[in-house]
Amino acid sequence: MDEIVNRVAQSALMVFDLEDYFPKQVRTGIDVSQWLYEGFLLKEKDFREALKQHDWSQYQDQWVAIYCSTDAILPTWAPILVASYLTETADWVILGQPESLLDLYYQKKLEQLDYTDYQDKPVILKGCSKKPVPESAYIVAMQHLQKVAKSIMFGEACSAVPLFKRGK
Repeated sequence: MDEIVNRVAQSALMVFDLEDYFPKQVRTGIDVSQWLYEGFLLKEKDFREALKQHDWSQYQDQWVAIYCSTDAILPTWAPILVASYLTETADWVILGQPESLLDLYYQKKLEQLDYTDYQDKPVILKGCSKKPVPESAYIVAMQHLQKVAKSIMFGEACSAVPLFKRGK
């Protein structure tokens, strides 16, 4: 009987797995509308008082997105004031929806990576993930990998979809 050979393991194929860079920090959002009159009207005195009374320690070491779930028109200073309270406790604060935290994180993280290991090699941009890696991260990774890789496929070695192949 012939020995089973794993040709994928023996190939020069490299796997780029975005899940390897998934953050461990707790991510949460703060909806500013909770401090607005009927969810829409900002009364400055009441708003400032509500912020003073809020327990900011619950955001210790977390990533926090400041957003408003209603169609309220907020003055520019309102979310900035909320952020000023978070500066003492939260690790990272953004203005936007909570899902934007991962988008922005991956954009920053992927900008900082060294891609020289993938130079002139066939690469699989791993597609199956147990964690909620945002689609935008795959696009950012593709842009960086395409500058160095010989070819890029998406998915798993057993069922990869070709995305890019460098011309000769």
